[in-house]
Amino acid sequence: MSKKIFILLILLYISSKIYCGEIVLDGIYQGKNLYVLNPFSSAGVGFCVYEVTVNGKVTTDEINSSAFEIDLSLFQFNIGDKITVVIKHKDNCLPKVLNPEVLKPKSTFNIVKIEVTKDGSLQWTTTGESGSLPYIVEQYRWNKWIKVAEVEGKGTSGTANYSVKVNLHSGVNKFRVKQIDYTKKPRMSPEATFKSLEPPVTITNSKFENEIVFSRETMYEIYDYYGNRIMKGIGSRIDISSLKKGDYFINFDNQMQTFKKKK
Repeated sequence: MSKKIFILLILLYISSKIYCGEIVLDGIYQGKNLYVLNPFSSAGVGFCVYEVTVNGKVTTDEINSSAFEIDLSLFQFNIGDKITVVIKHKDNCLPKVLNPEVLKPKSTFNIVKIEVTKDGSLQWTTTGESGSLPYIVEQYRWNKWIKVAEVEGKGTSGTANYSVKVNLHSGVNKFRVKQIDYTKKPRMSPEATFKSLEPPVTITNSKFENEIVFSRETMYEIYDYYGNRIMKGIGSRIDISSLKKGDYFINFDNQMQTFKKKK
């Protein structure tokens, strides 16, 4: 091997080691730009970042500075469009994206309509979604809001329709949906109410040794004396043979009661 070829291979190897790192940001366009802190390279010559691409296209931003802006508006994205930003940098240095949260989905939905149908479905229509986030469906039972379902949001700015089967209790039922984005602050819908004409569920057995029997299928929870939830589900019977002797709290239908496990 000649000396020139050997030196060339060494230079190629060094080059591959210098230009070897990248930061990949996947997200949703929210109408805001990214800001990057760009340190000097470890060699002390030039800056750390050497290329930035957005959805595979090289940006024209001025990156040869200690801080720069990735101008996403130049790509003419629509709010809610999916984007991938790749920041390529030299080895032994690391740029920092100051505001990566601007690419995370934000809860912006508007409720056009929300209702409970006679067949026991919660249906809602939205507009203005700017990214796909799950809708958490909650029902007001036993003096608290409890999660009963989760539906993935469509993330489109136009009209979106959703439907989920819910378990109704006797009397007036209340439901709502919410989303929680990166801010950790829930965005709530208005409440939807529905009055069920079904009679209240009752417990039909008087001795609590091996099971609890309801007059019909219902959602239930059982708590021990210290307030720890130990059982939950939907059914017309509960097997309590494994419970220890003692006092328990039981929530079912829209009622809260206590019972004593005999043995």
